[in-house]
Amino acid sequence: MACTESPTKMDSLQSLPPLSALSTSASSILNAKLGTYHDLTQAPSLVSEFLIQCDDLDRSLIHLNRTLESSLASYASFSDLIGNLFGDVNSKLTDLGSSVGSRSSLSDGEGLGEELPALAKEVARVETVRAYAEMASKLDNLVGDIEDAVSSTMNKNLRRDYSSQNSEETRLVAIKTLKLTEDLLTSVTKTRPQWARLVSAVDHRVDRALAILRPQAIADHRALLTSLRWPPPLSNLTSSSLDSRKSTEVPNPLFTMQGDLKQQYCENFLALCRLQELQRQRKSRQLEGHNREVALRQPLWAIEELVNPVSVASQRHFSKWIDKPEFIFALVYKITRDYVDSMDELLQPLVDEAMLTGYSCREEWISAMVASLSTYLAKEVFPLYVGQLEEESVTGIRSPARTSWLHLVDLMVSFDKRIKSLVEQSGILLSLQEDGTLRKISSLSVFCDRPDWVDLWAEIELADTLEKLKGEMDEEKNWTKKVQGPVLSNSDDYKCPAVSSSIIRCLSSLIDRCRSLPTVSLRSRFLRLAGTPVIKKFLDCLLLRCQEAEGLTALTDDDALIKVANSINAARYAESILKEWCEDVFFLEMGLDEGDEVGESIAEYSGSKVPIEDYGNGIFHEEIVKFEDFRTEWVEKISVVVLRGFDARCRDYMKNRRQWQEKSEEGWMVSKTLVGALDYLQGKMSVIEENLNRLDFAGIWRSLAAGMDRLIFNGILMNNVKFHEDGVERFGYDLEVLFGVFRAWCLRPEGFFPKVSDGLKLLKMEKKQLEGSLTGGEKWMKGNGIRHLSVAEVEKIGKNRVFTK
Repeated sequence: MACTESPTKMDSLQSLPPLSALSTSASSILNAKLGTYHDLTQAPSLVSEFLIQCDDLDRSLIHLNRTLESSLASYASFSDLIGNLFGDVNSKLTDLGSSVGSRSSLSDGEGLGEELPALAKEVARVETVRAYAEMASKLDNLVGDIEDAVSSTMNKNLRRDYSSQNSEETRLVAIKTLKLTEDLLTSVTKTRPQWARLVSAVDHRVDRALAILRPQAIADHRALLTSLRWPPPLSNLTSSSLDSRKSTEVPNPLFTMQGDLKQQYCENFLALCRLQELQRQRKSRQLEGHNREVALRQPLWAIEELVNPVSVASQRHFSKWIDKPEFIFALVYKITRDYVDSMDELLQPLVDEAMLTGYSCREEWISAMVASLSTYLAKEVFPLYVGQLEEESVTGIRSPARTSWLHLVDLMVSFDKRIKSLVEQSGILLSLQEDGTLRKISSLSVFCDRPDWVDLWAEIELADTLEKLKGEMDEEKNWTKKVQGPVLSNSDDYKCPAVSSSIIRCLSSLIDRCRSLPTVSLRSRFLRLAGTPVIKKFLDCLLLRCQEAEGLTALTDDDALIKVANSINAARYAESILKEWCEDVFFLEMGLDEGDEVGESIAEYSGSKVPIEDYGNGIFHEEIVKFEDFRTEWVEKISVVVLRGFDARCRDYMKNRRQWQEKSEEGWMVSKTLVGALDYLQGKMSVIEENLNRLDFAGIWRSLAAGMDRLIFNGILMNNVKFHEDGVERFGYDLEVLFGVFRAWCLRPEGFFPKVSDGLKLLKMEKKQLEGSLTGGEKWMKGNGIRHLSVAEVEKIGKNRVFTK
């Protein structure tokens, strides 16, 4: 039936066109589809496939045609809309041409359209010129008013009938006009930056007016202070009266002034504040885009005028107390404290009225008094001490300059704490670190401009500290006497010797003294020069003591072990204290400050090279690492010494190969040759445990366990020893006694002897079970709980097991 139907199907198919009439792609498809005679029999299905593909392509073409028609319709609609808009514009241009009568034709309208941009530009230029002329005229009038007011105040001294009230009113008018002028200039600078020459010309004239106005205002202010009898007389102050809370004999002139005098002073004070605020605004505008904070932050002029005469009067007393600096600090503090209330109650409201933002009269008064003290110390006192120290270095004759220097620093630190308490009463303590107030209220700011004095101070402090510690470290009883009780917040007992407590106490004293330094960089510099060498000296002393103990007896003697243990305890204690400190922001800031010095060695003064990122852990990170390395080294040495002693005493036990084929001696649960080694181990560990801190002792017994595990495993199990049933039992008893020594410090000591424990587990297996290890490999080991041995080691132990039954 297939034969009769085949011709019919072939006849129904149309014959293919000539090959030359087909495209290249069609020829390639037919060649790929009709390669054999069998492929020809599949021609009907191939035709159906082609027909389906053609239908799909037809539908896609119809969809694309519809999309194109829709897009063309949208574009035509949009084009019509644009055409209408252009038509409206064209008609309006034509109407505009008709209204001005310049052209009547369509071509004339097109010409006007071309001239409109130029016309608009010309109109804008004219408008700009008009605005410029108006602004220039307005500014000229204002500056003229300012110059007239300034001239009027200048002529007051030439006219006897010119009252001070009229002078103050004229000055206030000038300041108000200056304020209006500055507001206009600020507006011009923002909206018309191209008028820079106009602004510059006005600034030049205003600066000339201010150069006259400010000195006049200050001169009038000083005259008012003189009439107020400011400063109050200091001649009645004596060294015995400096500690009294209030000076009852000398009232505060700022509180006692009354009537017109008080009004004149307040008006003049207010005028000075407004003048300063005006100056701040001008500088802010002129320094736009630059670092303005340094230039804008100036002391309050009116407070400076109060402090300057007090400072001059005080220095006459200072010169008499050059050898008694405590009187200098007492006088400055007394004056500062006695008049600080008037700053809050009388003058601060005037500053607020002048809208002089960011200023506290209390803070300005305190910082100005501290600055006057720092200036005197920098000019008169410190140079005297430096000269004496230089003379001492030349002649070799010891002078009291070092003691005087340390005493002066003590006074400065104490003074700064008292001054800080005065500042805190105003509630501005939170802003100390942010706005640089700490530097302003610290007498130690004298070191900010003289870092060489910081170096000298650190050198003196270091020499004094090392001299104190020398006697402590040379005293042997300080190395054996333990510090009682918890020494840290985590209550760990470090069994540290008393000398380590002395070291930390001296180091803590150095840190407390540098806390008052006003900048992080100065604190970091001081600690690197004075604190780090103390730690290094202590570490060198620990190392020397350990080396002495090792050199005498190679740490085989109990006294040598105790000496090394005490040194390790001291290192652990110092390391823990330093770590606890370095978690504080105070130390982290100093570490980060040094880490910012990219491209240079961070430990500039210690001569070491430390990665920059390590200083994010605190300034003492390098010293902490050295203590850790010291402990690790000597803990390992103790472990090695004990392990060697154990090895020497169990050598006969290791060499006796026959004992693993015999029963244990009657009445002995452990091999006789192992007893001496176990007794040695227990004795040494008892001495170490008693004298070494808990943390490092844990490191020693764990290290010993790991070493003994390797020693016994390699010396017995890997030494081709044949184990009989009795030998396995004997070996198990020996290990149980050994584990018992370590059971005092852990619950499962066999876990710290992994290889030996796995080896004993293999030896205790039945013959059939053990034979599986020879073919089972790692899978068998995993199934039987053998995790710490290799396949070769398991095979070797299995072959050495002798079964007699």
